[in-house]
This record gives sequence, structure tokens and C-alpha cells, in this order.
Amino acid sequence: MNRPLLFLDVDGPLNPYAAQPERRPDGYTTLRVPRNDAHENDRSLSSRRRPLRVWLNPEHGRILLQLGFELCWATTWMDDANRWIAPVLGLPELPFVDFGDVPLQERPDGVHWKTGPLVDYANGRPFAWVDDEQSELDQTYVTAHHQGPGLLHHVNPRVGLRENDFNTLADFAGSLNTSRTTG
Repeated sequence: MNRPLLFLDVDGPLNPYAAQPERRPDGYTTLRVPRNDAHENDRSLSSRRRPLRVWLNPEHGRILLQLGFELCWATTWMDDANRWIAPVLGLPELPFVDFGDVPLQERPDGVHWKTGPLVDYANGRPFAWVDDEQSELDQTYVTAHHQGPGLLHHVNPRVGLRENDFNTLADFAGSLNTSRTTG
């Protein structure tokens, strides 16, 4: 049986962008991404703007690889996450959800713009999704439109992924393995 998917957002879970701007969190390294290579909609001003500051914890890659999931980017970085984020974390090139022109388009029902594409990508396969922008509306949508188990795990963008988040993800993956062997 295939491992469950783990949809990874970058900004918030992996890059605690909302942390105090003058204090890089312990264990994190600073990456400077040129704006013209960054995940931006407005590229016309990119050459005149400072590089994007990204904080990443290199230990997170090792931990993520041990959780029992197939990792997949679920971020506006899309394939740029493989160029900039994966090497710092020690991750291999990962598949990504291609959001195309969907990013940042608000839905009238309040469901996050990523939710529908992630459910479609999973196609009934069990998944966990770590992000800093989920709500109960997203969980309701997943419950109504996804045939398999789905864990939506909110991560505080001031602190990023922490040990308790990894434990929650590991418990979810473990519960799927248990239900497959006993069911």
C-alpha cells in the first residue's frame, strides 16, 4: 500500500515568517532568495526589491523523511521549493501540487484556495496537510469531498513546525498503518 501524502506548505510551517524579524529562531539558518526567482505574482518590481528572507531548520528534512509519508510540496513556491527549500533541508526533489493561476484567489465560501486542489491531487489517498492558513471550513470541505482520511494540521507561523507537530503527524501516519493491518 502507498504511504499517505504529506502536503507541505513552506511559509509558516517550514519558514516561521511571522517570528520576530530581528531574531532568527534557534536551529534555523537564513536563506536569501532573489525576488525574481521567488514565488511572486508581481515580477515587474522584483529587481528593485530586497531578496526574500527565509528561515529554515536543516533538521526538519531528516525528521520529515522519517515520518512515514510521501512528501509533496503544497505551496505557492511550487517547483521553486525544490530549487531553494529542499537543498537546505536535505530533501530530495519532491512532487508539487501545481496550483497554476489559482494561488491567492479567495473563494466566496471561505474555503482556502489550496483545499480543493489538494483534495483533487490526493484522489482519495490518505493525507496530512501542514499549513498556517487552514480553518474549520477547510476541514468540512475535506470531510465532504475526500474519500480517505485527511488530517489538516495548523502550524503557528511565529514558531513553525515543532516537536509536537511532528508527533501529531507521526501518530496520524501510524494510525493509518494500524488500521490497514487490522482492517
